[in-house]
Amino acid sequence: MDWWQAIILGIVEGVTEFLPISSTGHLTIIQKLMGMPLDDPSLTAFTAIIQIGAIAAAIIYFWSDIWRVLSAWWLGLWRSSERKKFEYKYGWAIILGSVPIAVTGLLFKDEIETVLRSLWFVAFGLIGWSVVMWLADKYGQGKRTEKDTTWRDTLIIGIVQCMSLIPGVSRSGATISAGLLRGFDRVTVTKLSFFLGIPALVAAGILQAATNYHLVGGGIGWGNTLLAMAVSFAVGYASIAWLLKFVASNNFALFIWYRVIIGVLLLGLLSLGVVTAI
Repeated sequence: MDWWQAIILGIVEGVTEFLPISSTGHLTIIQKLMGMPLDDPSLTAFTAIIQIGAIAAAIIYFWSDIWRVLSAWWLGLWRSSERKKFEYKYGWAIILGSVPIAVTGLLFKDEIETVLRSLWFVAFGLIGWSVVMWLADKYGQGKRTEKDTTWRDTLIIGIVQCMSLIPGVSRSGATISAGLLRGFDRVTVTKLSFFLGIPALVAAGILQAATNYHLVGGGIGWGNTLLAMAVSFAVGYASIAWLLKFVASNNFALFIWYRVIIGVLLLGLLSLGVVTAI
């Protein structure tokens, strides 16, 4: 990987991580167009590790909210009087909602890193989940706010988040769809998507860095990996600000149509043999 390729991939990660269009799917497509072998373990590790940059941007952007929930949760562990606060209950709800994807990701780690890297999965994931997003956007009532969040909500959303392990589905697309169908408004469910994504993506990135550091060093290279991570941080921060402003007054139709168009184009390229799945 050349330095300019690392920058492009960092930009793609930063832009797509929080938009409901699948960051892994887009990275996989761009990596393939750059002529990179999708089944290369160092490339798989690179893809997971650079997500830490975008997630760090989310942590900084939402730090006041995160600190408010974390501090209330911590105090609630030691003081019974603090356990009546919404933030304490919300903290537990986020923890519970983060468990399903962690368990599923560990159980199917090998399949995720090999079989699911195929561009066929990306194409069908982009198109198939667009139907779910359309239904959620159309029929979601959008009346519930953050204060209405319960552990049942985050558990259900967390279970649906597991679908994002299929490239093309999109983690934010999965969580936002589930949240809309649970009746939350678009801004609330978008923020909830960030909060549920932080533990999962940080853990995945750290796990890849710890277990495959030698593969990254001998393959992609840590210089390019850290460069892409830094770029994804800067671009990701801007992407968060834009998305929250956008969903405040718009539905998700733009993203749905984009997903379908990209998915159909990818299916066409695969069917004609212009590109190979792996």
